[in-house]
Amino acid sequence: MWSGEELDLDAYLARIGYETERDGELASDLRTLTALHRAHIRAFPFENLDVALGRRVPLDLKNLQAKLVERRRGGYCYEQNSLFAAVLERIGFSVTGRGARNRSRGAALPPVTHALLVVTIDDEQWLADVGFGWQGPLEPVPLRDGSHVEQSGWTFGIGVEAEGIHVLRSLRPQGWTDLYAFSPQTLYPGDFTVMNHYSSSHPESRFLGQVVAQRPGADVRRALVRDRLSTMRKDGVTEERIVTVDELIATLAGDFGIELDDEERTGLERMHPMGP
Repeated sequence: MWSGEELDLDAYLARIGYETERDGELASDLRTLTALHRAHIRAFPFENLDVALGRRVPLDLKNLQAKLVERRRGGYCYEQNSLFAAVLERIGFSVTGRGARNRSRGAALPPVTHALLVVTIDDEQWLADVGFGWQGPLEPVPLRDGSHVEQSGWTFGIGVEAEGIHVLRSLRPQGWTDLYAFSPQTLYPGDFTVMNHYSSSHPESRFLGQVVAQRPGADVRRALVRDRLSTMRKDGVTEERIVTVDELIATLAGDFGIELDDEERTGLERMHPMGP
């Protein structure tokens, strides 16, 4: 389903810094899923830079490996969760796709544009999502009503609403905040392709025409949108500052670990609100 047989697993493990002698042999169990999820989050930043530059965003495994693994770039949800699904499938996990409505930006009812994964281990389902950006979980979350898990000081939970809708929530100092909601309907790679087309080309997509880079660190979470860099800590304190055009490339490299070529650097500096 996810082209796991085409994956260069050794190259992926090297990219995320996973060593079987140190971190454990790979198996289709919760320990492996948790370790890979954390390592993937650490290694790959969430970013939309190809969309911002007006490029195609292919989701076939060959292109995903070339971009994320070989070129040491990041990607957004369709790219990251498609690659992660191939990894899990290659190891022997049962993994399926889901589509979610983002609730993190207020009360509006957005379309279903977020892609995530559900992994089944010993008849129990786990939400696995390495592509939600700075607000996302560091580890899998048990997909059952009322569950909540603490992950390095960040707490996530699952609620179930009418029609079997699952909601991923994050505990903040002010209380629980909904991140996104999704139905139990299984999605396939072709569905990810359709959602990816909207997010990478539709005029109303928030990914067009602006730089987005995010990282859900264990201690500090960071998000860069256009020229505004936000930092969120475990106590809920959020700080913001403006990133100038002269700081943009260094910020993408230093805070998000994004490696760019000269053409990409020039293109991103040109779209900065302050101009080159």
